[in-house]
Amino acid sequence: MSMSSHLEELRRKHEVLSEKVEAIQRSPGSSDHEITELKKQKLLLKEEIERLATA
Repeated sequence: MSMSSHLEELRRKHEVLSEKVEAIQRSPGSSDHEITELKKQKLLLKEEIERLATA
């Protein structure tokens, strides 16, 4: 897998998590714990994207 395709895959995963967080936040009875965990995953992906993009 090339670096650009790997970065694109990470960006896609980040976008999917963003959409999932938004959907969960809109649904009644959403779990704060689940939202927090998804946001942590998003942050880790973002940091990895930035690290690879500047390498």
